[in-house]
Amino acid sequence: MNGKTLTKAEIVDAIYEKTERNRSEVKGLVESLLRIIKGSIKKNNYLLVSGFGKFEVYAKNARRGRNPHTDEAITLPPRKVVVFRLSRKFRAELNGE
Repeated sequence: MNGKTLTKAEIVDAIYEKTERNRSEVKGLVESLLRIIKGSIKKNNYLLVSGFGKFEVYAKNARRGRNPHTDEAITLPPRKVVVFRLSRKFRAELNGE
């Protein structure tokens, strides 16, 4: 992959260029949207954006691992991870179907 990472600042700039709002107002709107997204994922353990995809939270159990520096065996604590699954529609667009 040789893609470039899209940053939050670039998202703000893209919206700013397409609207008649000032940059600080756009930045505030983007920040608000991200707070809503994070809150939904924390509260509901998923977020569905129709035509785009679904963010889901999974609980991972504690497991055995090792410290790569010392080769010492350790127990990794339980944790939550977020997985993103593309919608069928977006997957088809991405694959040129």
